[in-house]
Amino acid sequence: MEKETLKQPAENELPDKSLEQAYEYGLPEYLQSDLDAYKKGVQEQSSLLDCLWGELYSSINIAEITDAVISAEHANYLRQKYLYGGQE
Repeated sequence: MEKETLKQPAENELPDKSLEQAYEYGLPEYLQSDLDAYKKGVQEQSSLLDCLWGELYSSINIAEITDAVISAEHANYLRQKYLYGGQE
């Protein structure tokens, strides 16, 4: 069974979101869950932030490399924004 890469929504398909935020829309469930958990951990200054970071990093890699449902550009955007560049 061939896996499909997620189609990024066009700018006019995004409800009240900028084109930059398109990379945060329509993620695989496991990646969205880990992203949400990481954001919450950052917000709450969780003592488990290092674990949440690792989970998110792993989910991004799985989505990009193993499942091929996001592009390398998409994965790099998520890594830079959340793992290396910090929260907005």
